[in-house]
Amino acid sequence: MKTKTITIAIFAVVLLGGFAALNFSTGRAMPTVSASELRGNLHIVKTCPQYVEAHGAAGSHCTITASDVPQIPVGTVVYYDQTAGAPLGSGVPAGFIDSNALVYVAPGDWAVGRCTVDESSFTGLCTFSNGVGALAGFRARIDVSPAGGVDFNWDGRYNFGGE
Repeated sequence: MKTKTITIAIFAVVLLGGFAALNFSTGRAMPTVSASELRGNLHIVKTCPQYVEAHGAAGSHCTITASDVPQIPVGTVVYYDQTAGAPLGSGVPAGFIDSNALVYVAPGDWAVGRCTVDESSFTGLCTFSNGVGALAGFRARIDVSPAGGVDFNWDGRYNFGGE
């Protein structure tokens, strides 16, 4: 009986060691997320030379150059699908941009939302309602403001899942 107990203990140690080796050999750390990382204030800066050069054409984009949200790193692209300068009869007041927005980090990591911006002051509001991958459950209310030139600030609150 003692031999059987020792054999089971050795098997358990080998199994646990194998799991640890497999985990470290993939180069991926075990996910560790604290509750404080799931919500908070955000500050993001995006630059939009392509959007400006395309005169806000549908499909134009901006690139994030600074972010304090780990799931939205520098280099993330924000795509807009409506044309700037709302056409007559679109239901959007003249002088406003009102567009669906896609925050695209990488294949399988993206979020969807909507941005409305006053073209006279370049101030506005973006709201994001969900995403997939690293942005699954992403929700945010973001104030848009000019940062100079073709750069814009996004400041607001975000969370993943709750509230």
